[in-house]
Amino acid sequence: MAFEFGVFHEFSRTKGQTEAEAFAKAFAQVDDAERWGLDVIWLAELHFLPDRSVLSAPLLIASAIAARTKRIKLGIAVQVLPLCHPLRLAEEVATLDHLSQGRLIFGVGRSGFARTYEAYGIPYAESKERFAEVLEVLKRSWADGRFSFEGQFYKYNNVAMVPKPLQKPHPALRIAASSADTFPAIGAMGLPVFVAVRLGTLEELGPDIKAYREAYRAAGHPGDGEVYLRVPIYVGEDEKSARAEPEQSIMQFYRALAVQVQDSAKRPGARASERRAERGAALGAVSYEEALREKVIIGTPDSVTARLKELIEIIGLDGVLAELNCGGMIPDEKVNRSLRLMCQEVAPRFR
Repeated sequence: MAFEFGVFHEFSRTKGQTEAEAFAKAFAQVDDAERWGLDVIWLAELHFLPDRSVLSAPLLIASAIAARTKRIKLGIAVQVLPLCHPLRLAEEVATLDHLSQGRLIFGVGRSGFARTYEAYGIPYAESKERFAEVLEVLKRSWADGRFSFEGQFYKYNNVAMVPKPLQKPHPALRIAASSADTFPAIGAMGLPVFVAVRLGTLEELGPDIKAYREAYRAAGHPGDGEVYLRVPIYVGEDEKSARAEPEQSIMQFYRALAVQVQDSAKRPGARASERRAERGAALGAVSYEEALREKVIIGTPDSVTARLKELIEIIGLDGVLAELNCGGMIPDEKVNRSLRLMCQEVAPRFR
């Protein structure tokens, strides 16, 4: 299988931009990605961030993209399952699978931030159990025939879900992992995994990915399991400008993330709160040179290609979800140029 190139899209909204302008800009970038041959457009799920994003309803956005494209795959990265009603979600995902003619990849997770849970009135401490129940209901509802289910949060009896997905038995599933204990659990399930380096470094992913693949093989699943990395990528025409152009945006992103992580560590039900607080403080002090070395992939088409091949060799990757405008401050024309260079000058070297 060829290495998969995707873009992680937040439908970002910049200062002074209307919501309508944010949607128009994002859809134009999707049109470019379709034309330039990108494999997958990945849609985030972000709530209550009016100065950052208008992407709170990824399934609706994916449906609109399905209607305006023919080739590109539609990825959800990720649907936060504990916030969803499982039957309604099952119906909408199956419908989207038909509307996209089977181009949907359904990524799921439970998020590391409790703020949205609080707004939705759902205890974050229940996120793990709710995630498992919703995922199980989805799988049962997509299977042939009727189904029944009885869990801690949801109970259904003799339900006939309509429509069933176009892809059989259902759209491809991928699960986001952010804590050490989730990697082997996902491996045992036999599902592909999303990984990221928000709080750590690229090299720190090695032991977690090893644990995932060991559990995957131990459970008897075929192959080694698939690993997809969400990472900031910026491709420029020369090394000097490639490093300089995204610096302000990337550093602003890590400073803001540090505050968000430290705040989340104080919320009820936060996982590993002390460790999380420490990592938040470390993010606030990270230098740009450290970010270039440990957290992002930036350079010319040649150097970005070399770095990706190095990571494939060291930790084993099956694809990337590139964040082309990490921090949201890079001018649109430079983001579009980076996208074009990645699609036309980097991706072909992995085919």
